[in-house]
Amino acid sequence: MNFDYSDKVEDLRGRLSGFMNQVVLPNEAVFEAQIGDGDDRWRTPPILEEMKAAARDAGLWNLFLPDSERGAGLSNLEYAPLCEIMGRSPWAPEVFNCSAPDTANMEVLERYGSADHKARWLEPLLAGEIRSAFAMTEPGVASSDATNIESRIERDGDEYVLNGEKWWSSGAGDPRCAIYIVMVKTGSDTDPKHKRHSMVLVPADSKGVKIIRAMEVYGHDDAPHGHMHIRFTDVRIPVTDLLLGEGRGFEISQGRLGPGRIHHCMRAIGHAESALEMMCKRSLEREAFGKKLAQLGANYDIIAECRIEIEQVRLLCLKAAWMMDQGDARAAAPWISQIKVAAPRVALKVVDEAVQMFGAADISQDTRLAASWTNVRTLRLADGPDAVHRRQVARAELRKYTNEKI
Repeated sequence: MNFDYSDKVEDLRGRLSGFMNQVVLPNEAVFEAQIGDGDDRWRTPPILEEMKAAARDAGLWNLFLPDSERGAGLSNLEYAPLCEIMGRSPWAPEVFNCSAPDTANMEVLERYGSADHKARWLEPLLAGEIRSAFAMTEPGVASSDATNIESRIERDGDEYVLNGEKWWSSGAGDPRCAIYIVMVKTGSDTDPKHKRHSMVLVPADSKGVKIIRAMEVYGHDDAPHGHMHIRFTDVRIPVTDLLLGEGRGFEISQGRLGPGRIHHCMRAIGHAESALEMMCKRSLEREAFGKKLAQLGANYDIIAECRIEIEQVRLLCLKAAWMMDQGDARAAAPWISQIKVAAPRVALKVVDEAVQMFGAADISQDTRLAASWTNVRTLRLADGPDAVHRRQVARAELRKYTNEKI
């Protein structure tokens, strides 16, 4: 198990860091200023498309997608440190066409889509011409246990008919969002729990699709990305747009969610690194009571603990990425659950300590830390809450000592 960066990864890290410092971070204020008011908020800021074109010209495009000639040829372990660099800005991943949920959706289409699916949806996604959403979570059930999902498709000749509601469908607010991957129920309650669900492709402009509202994250609608509440009423879907086969939704999700969680966690470390950098600079620039802030209270200890915990969780994330690269998603699952708990928790702590160092400025719009805090706090729920992942880690640990079902 070797976590040293290859020459290829070192080159990409250097180029990606340079692009972030020279292009992305200086344009954060421009991006925010170009998000309009009212309905005008749901449009793409022009600066984003300009930066995407520049990133593509620089060869910093589609860096994900392991085991595919359509990507950059990087393993999960090799891609992980690049996610961390992109995580320094909440919207930076899209600049490189590496943003959620598109990356995971593209992996699904690459692995499980037909030739028609790839031509219609995957190619324009890889080109950055459209965006996508993943619709799984539902308002009426505890979706942390995805076997509860009730949105359903029924076969009608050469079509399925979809009915149900989804919410927190991230990316569905974007006017470029053209396709949803939707988790639905197909089996009966007598089928094995993990054989009752399937995944289908639903064009966003299908008749019967209605966006009810944008869900707000701590009072913010996250425009122009959005996390939408959607109702599906008698939406007709060609049978050919069912992925892999009926009852295989969880099989697909194992391949989809593992890498996606690694990406999220490495981006969270990027949040933490950015916050620690801001904290250190602030502590050396500002004075109170005749001393630098670094010399007051327990700030030396706070900075030290932040550095130690970032390093620990980064190594854990790299171990999880390495496990995923071994090709056994089931064996990698407990490691991914570990980082899904640890990385957001550490990042949230570091961001919160930076907020304390800055004071009132950092709960305002004047720095990126308030947005970073809400982003990382939300990550403790996205792709499964902490309690569910701790349960998975504990079950894996207990299985070492018993033959009973845990």
